[in-house]
Amino acid sequence: MYKYSDSNKRYYTLDYFYKHKFNSKVFKVSLNAGFSCPNFDGSLSSRGCIYCSETGSGEYAGDVNDDLVKQFNKVKEVINHKWPNSKYIGYFQARSNTYAPLSVLKEKYESILNLDNVVGLSIATRPDCISKECYNYLEELSKKTYLTVEIGLQSINEDTLKLINRCHDVKCFDKCINELRKRNINVVVHIINGLPYETKEDMINTVKHLNGLDIQGLKIHMLHIIKNTELERLYNEAGFKVLSKDEYVDIVCDQLEYIKDDIVINRITADPKIDDLVEPTWLVRKFDVLNSIDKEMKKRDSYQGIRYKKEA
Repeated sequence: MYKYSDSNKRYYTLDYFYKHKFNSKVFKVSLNAGFSCPNFDGSLSSRGCIYCSETGSGEYAGDVNDDLVKQFNKVKEVINHKWPNSKYIGYFQARSNTYAPLSVLKEKYESILNLDNVVGLSIATRPDCISKECYNYLEELSKKTYLTVEIGLQSINEDTLKLINRCHDVKCFDKCINELRKRNINVVVHIINGLPYETKEDMINTVKHLNGLDIQGLKIHMLHIIKNTELERLYNEAGFKVLSKDEYVDIVCDQLEYIKDDIVINRITADPKIDDLVEPTWLVRKFDVLNSIDKEMKKRDSYQGIRYKKEA
């Protein structure tokens, strides 16, 4: 059995990590704090990343018209019926959640941190959206609670970053990770498989690059084309290839084999809403994708980090 597993998983799952760290069932509660993004407000661009929906990747975050405590409690009330002794992590998900004055950030973060049974915060943002004052505040916060900062990279291919309109380069990303880790702040990185015109080698090289950085977690997403996005327009005009489920499973299993075994896999597929989805439609069968990854790792008699160890 894989050393960071007590199930059939051959990779280091977030559920396993939480269970062993907190000795409890832990749920991340997605929140929409109403932040903007420099890729939307004109500071860098007004287009956004080409795959971003109107919610700014916050499809499962709360209703922005509700205050944060109300958003949080709506989710908590549902969970409490089944798991009454659960603990929670407030997940600031939609758009760039460090992109505001420090006084605003403090008010929003601490409104959640002060709630009962909240054991930490997870803050999703861009690598170019953290000021020096914010870095220092996050360091203070990390000493008080379990804090994770989630940083979007998506790919280390600079041509891809330009195509998807990220408006930052890999050097900016690397610098951000180093600044966070200098302050002992936990980092989770987001990457996307299947970006337009990328090869399997590109996707493998992205995880190999991350092995050279001090990160604690990784989210692997499959590119999905959402209605009314620039990506949908590109797909209709250029018809770039979308990965099949089998291709995605094969790539993810290869990536897992290259990723260091102490990096927690926070996510291993996307979870789109079917009403918004153009392609690939197989993504809506989330558990089928997860089971296929498990079966392929078992078929290979493989596990997370096996190739990294051989190359180290």
